[in-house]
Amino acid sequence: MLNYEEIENIDIKEKFVSDFSYIFNKVKNEKKCIEVTFLCVGTDRITGDCFGPLVGSKLSKELKDCNYSNINVYGSLSQNLSYENINRVIQNIDKKSIIIVIDAALSKEENIGKIFVQKSKTILGKGLEKNKIEIGDISIKSVVAKDYKIAKCNFKALQNISLNGVMRLADIVSEGIFETIIKM
Repeated sequence: MLNYEEIENIDIKEKFVSDFSYIFNKVKNEKKCIEVTFLCVGTDRITGDCFGPLVGSKLSKELKDCNYSNINVYGSLSQNLSYENINRVIQNIDKKSIIIVIDAALSKEENIGKIFVQKSKTILGKGLEKNKIEIGDISIKSVVAKDYKIAKCNFKALQNISLNGVMRLADIVSEGIFETIIKM
């Protein structure tokens, strides 16, 4: 028998896989490209911001085990991809590659725990009032905390997030991406 959390995870995962598959295939057909680059943004030093690196670590392991040569993953728990070093990484990405940016997000309280997939660029640095960097063809954002609209409050909120919740969302996204990529 499933408990409430398991049922909720199944619903969230089904919606994520459906949304991601649809958008991924649309972008793949538009770009006529089979190379995919994942930019898993965040740091393992802040619980709320480790969503991207967790997904990156999980994807890297799964893809390595399956030997996919047309998929690149930047950002993991051991090699963080952050606002400070992303410009260096971007320079090495093939412009024809489908770029998928995965990042934690702040939003309204009712969106906490939701995963959003959009056919659009991700704007990095927005939540902490830094100069904005726009990148990507597809944006995957997991809302981990409330956006207080004040950088200092947002930073504190990101430091006080449940690791279990972030890991649950990272599992859903990495498993959903892998399921979609297998069908590629």
